Amino acid sequence: MCVFSCICSSSSVILKTRSLLSVFEEDSGMLTDYTNQLLQTMQRVFGAQSEMGLATEQLSRQLLDYEKKLNSLHSELASQMADSMVFPLIQFREKDLTEISTLKEIFSIATDEHEAAMVKYSRLPKKKENEKLKADLVKEVAYTRRKQHQASLQYYCALNALQYRKRVAMLEPMLGYTQAQVHFFKKGIELVSKKMESFLNSVSKMTQNIQAQLDVEAEAMRTCQKELLSMDDTVYMPDKDTECGNRTLIQKAGYLNIRNKTGLVTTAWDRLYFFTQGGNLMCQPRGAVAGGMVLDLDNSSVMAVECEDRRYCFQITSPSGKTSMILQAESKKEYEEWICTVNNISRQIYLTDNPEAVAIRLNQTAIQAVTPITSFEKRQEGSPNPDRLDKSGSAPEPEDLIAPGTPIQFDIMLPASEFQDQNRAGGRRTNPFGETDGTTESDDSLLQQVFAVRFLGSMAVRCGDNQEVIYEAMRQVLAARAIHNIFKTTESHLLVTSSSIRLIEPQTQVTRISFQLEEVCQFAAHQENGRLMGFVVEGRDWSDGNEEGEPSFSTFVFESNTEGEKICYTINLAKEITEAKKDPEALAQLMKNMPLTNDGKFLLLEPGTGDSNDGEGQEDLESEA
Repeated sequence: MCVFSCICSSSSVILKTRSLLSVFEEDSGMLTDYTNQLLQTMQRVFGAQSEMGLATEQLSRQLLDYEKKLNSLHSELASQMADSMVFPLIQFREKDLTEISTLKEIFSIATDEHEAAMVKYSRLPKKKENEKLKADLVKEVAYTRRKQHQASLQYYCALNALQYRKRVAMLEPMLGYTQAQVHFFKKGIELVSKKMESFLNSVSKMTQNIQAQLDVEAEAMRTCQKELLSMDDTVYMPDKDTECGNRTLIQKAGYLNIRNKTGLVTTAWDRLYFFTQGGNLMCQPRGAVAGGMVLDLDNSSVMAVECEDRRYCFQITSPSGKTSMILQAESKKEYEEWICTVNNISRQIYLTDNPEAVAIRLNQTAIQAVTPITSFEKRQEGSPNPDRLDKSGSAPEPEDLIAPGTPIQFDIMLPASEFQDQNRAGGRRTNPFGETDGTTESDDSLLQQVFAVRFLGSMAVRCGDNQEVIYEAMRQVLAARAIHNIFKTTESHLLVTSSSIRLIEPQTQVTRISFQLEEVCQFAAHQENGRLMGFVVEGRDWSDGNEEGEPSFSTFVFESNTEGEKICYTINLAKEITEAKKDPEALAQLMKNMPLTNDGKFLLLEPGTGDSNDGEGQEDLESEA
């Protein structure tokens, strides 16, 4: 239960070590106060005994027969009290307790120097770094850390030794006082039984055993201290790890810089000790025995941010978005591990029966998602889907579908110029409920259906005639979001009409992006996660100078509040209407087979009309619209 053994333990007990150190320091303070009071009491006993000796001497002058005998007996008792009761306690106070105070001051000075060095290092800019300045700061941090480490080891050793020494220091004066009294009453042997002598012998042996344990423990601590101090200076250098952080952590503890507002536009950074406990982020201020909760991490979001030209900054936001904090780690490894740990906790992995295994499995899934595989057949049990084979009859390779290293766009930003053009041109707002503003553009639209979706990402692909390219794009987009810890999405409205597909901003009703239906060459829903769907859009690339332009393809991936199959069914119906418009007879036949609403538009039904759940599916679809 010593502080030194806790320092040598793993990082999972750092919090216990800090709490135990606070307890030991508080114990040493209480021991100092108690020792001073006990010394005052014993000095009073010694003074009383001295007065007793003087009084006995005066009495002896009256009793000449007992003069030499009584005077020598009380003088010897006073001398024994001074040697065995008062002197050990004075020695313990002057030596052990004073040494603790001195080492504590040295440790405090070393800690302040290390904090000052870390403040300088934390302010080191990440752009246009001065290599000489960075090297000097790294050496300064390493020197102050080593100095702090040495001071802490000496301080912790002294605290541990005090735990053993205080037992003897408190026992020796009592034992000396008792032995002096026993010697004083030696001639009155009837007052002192053999049991008393046996008790004193056992106490003496116990004191010797404690001293022997102290010697063994002190030798072990000296050996361990020598091994730790023999390490290279690189151990104390910040940001020296080149390895990636552990992405499967569900607990994390360490020092972070937190940004606090000091005024309307001014901020300050404080270096505090943070740790996670269950689903909470805790902070332990200096001098506190325990930490307090800072933020509930359940369903929270974490992301990397750029802040005041500082490196390794990240932001944690509560589910409501009302509370957020910006923190800075001291190294890239710590930065990655904190983000992954908060992300794992926000998923409430710690509530499962085996949270470590769940975290490892999720990390392996993310790694496999971005690991190239030789064939899609290896991911499928049994034979591959015939619809997913290329013209040669074999499953396409991932490299044939999407070029390696293709960038992914995670959001669609509407340029300000486009927004102004829509307003100047009298561009109409599209009502998500299918209503129009009286223009003739949508009067001929036989189909209008709106779905609540969240845009996940888009990327360029190499072909548009195979649904497999959509599945591969879904895999890469989801994997990239998991690796880069991008989990926040914005809800939009996907409007499918008989002529186009539009993504609409719900608040402003402004079209963020629009595609003509003939540009959509492929669409599909995820086979396992029914809420995921995507479609491929064909465009033209004139970068080579060709007048006709080379065909280019892009895949857009969405997550819907309803089933992705419903969106695919609606797009397929819109394409059938578009083809039927070319032939009036085919359009009349299609309108005859499909039910219509009161305003003459197509009423969407569940794709499988023979299913017994058609009524429920229709209600769900209408509620989404």
